Amino acid sequence: MGEKSRQPVPVRSVLMHPPSWLAFGLGVGLVPFAPGTFGTLLGIPLYWLWADLSVPAYGALVLVLALAGVWFCAAAARRHKIGDHPGIVWDEIVGFLITMWGVPFSWTGVACGFLLFRLFDIAKPWPIAWADRRVGGGLGIMLDDILAGLFAWAALLVLRALVPL
Repeated sequence: MGEKSRQPVPVRSVLMHPPSWLAFGLGVGLVPFAPGTFGTLLGIPLYWLWADLSVPAYGALVLVLALAGVWFCAAAARRHKIGDHPGIVWDEIVGFLITMWGVPFSWTGVACGFLLFRLFDIAKPWPIAWADRRVGGGLGIMLDDILAGLFAWAALLVLRALVPL
């Protein structure tokens, strides 16, 4: 269900279709290598802008982004017939933002959150791997990264309790 498609996606087709443009992280997902890493990097300035929001407001904003992502990631996957394509990076953006929920802004915290999120997103321990394989559509595209974000968030909270960041 959550199979990854590696077929190239026409740049013009992504840029001219608003849901695809968003799903591909404003075009960042079109980079030819490590699009998930670049998508995660796109989450950093968003976190920087929103880090001073209250925890409930930040959480509500990320929830809206996640729910919207289910819709436009599904629309992009349908339009391009690509499934969970590596270039669809909205899920990485949201996953990183989940990782940073309630974390006071610091560059050390950002670096740790980035590395932890990428670790869980790439390694995909259970139940992340299960969700990646078993859940399809827009929800499937988003769910494994939401779970990776939650795992990374929990790990970051433990790390912050042990080491000042």
